[in-house]
Amino acid sequence: MKQIQYKFSVRKWASLFAVVLITGVTSLTAQDVHFSQFTMSPLTQNPGLTGAIYDIQALMNYRTQWASVASPYTTMAASFDMRLGHKKSRKGFWAAGMNIYDDKAGDAQLSILQANLNVAYHVRLNEYNILGAGVQVGFVQRSISAGALQWGNQYNGSVYDASLPTGETAGIAASKMFIDAGAGVVWSYDNTKGAKNVTDNHEFKINVGASVFHPQQSSYSFYGDGEKLYMKFLVHSDARISIPNSNMAIVPAVMYSRQGDVQELDAGAMLRYKLKQDSKYTGFAKGAALSLGGYYRAGDAFAPAMLLEYANYALGMSYDLNTSPLRTASNLRGGVEITLRFVTPNPFLKRGSSSILYQPTP
Repeated sequence: MKQIQYKFSVRKWASLFAVVLITGVTSLTAQDVHFSQFTMSPLTQNPGLTGAIYDIQALMNYRTQWASVASPYTTMAASFDMRLGHKKSRKGFWAAGMNIYDDKAGDAQLSILQANLNVAYHVRLNEYNILGAGVQVGFVQRSISAGALQWGNQYNGSVYDASLPTGETAGIAASKMFIDAGAGVVWSYDNTKGAKNVTDNHEFKINVGASVFHPQQSSYSFYGDGEKLYMKFLVHSDARISIPNSNMAIVPAVMYSRQGDVQELDAGAMLRYKLKQDSKYTGFAKGAALSLGGYYRAGDAFAPAMLLEYANYALGMSYDLNTSPLRTASNLRGGVEITLRFVTPNPFLKRGSSSILYQPTP
């Protein structure tokens, strides 16, 4: 089989991401949770990513931020997705997954607990291209500790007095529950699929997708005043572009979302250096790679990041450095984020894909 080649241009890709940044997207904190290492939280990006990249994938995410300003905002998440029957089908395959996250914010412990079930179907267009679509259905519980709140009417002119009436005309519900949904599509290209002799320094992989969340726009106000959760639209892309004749690759990524009149742009890149390749047949010698780089959330923060991969496992870490006006109070200290990942098959093994190769119908 003829080796797949492509033209690599650092300047071309750098220019592309610069154009995206310069288009002028003002970032504000959206209503949904977000991670600086957004590529390590695929099911919160797009239900279509369920089973799109790996046969099996499990992730755990932890994020805490703004501890230097007030009570820290903490987010924990976990996800699992897998392909179903992909080794038996030449045309396509199903995938299923689930993800759960718990976000707590501030002194009042404003909490969002959400659990989602995902299902997706992916069509093999040819050896290297897959087109998939997925849907998500979930349960959401929002809660708040109203007793921890302080109101202006409870200030007696000198100090705060909790015994004074709040002045609030409507009671605050302690909890709010509703059903949520989402859907998305994704296109994946991988020039190593079906081409066993594509060398490491000629890899080119890219994923491009779009998704929508909260189409039903559920009421979520604690006051019961009918305020609704805005629909969210999101587009994203990430790639791995090997640098020829080296053990290095550039891994750029970008994500843009809009929810109501709030929008967010995240973009960045990592430089991946392969420390060691798995032994070709036995796998006794475990492959490893180290990636260094960072992500910028427009108008909010820059997050230096690293990712250490060893065989099927990966550990990611990043730290937000505030660039918004909040930096005056935070002294640039935004928050730390840690991610653990397990995937199969081992991405360092070179024994061909574990999936059946695409074969056109005679």
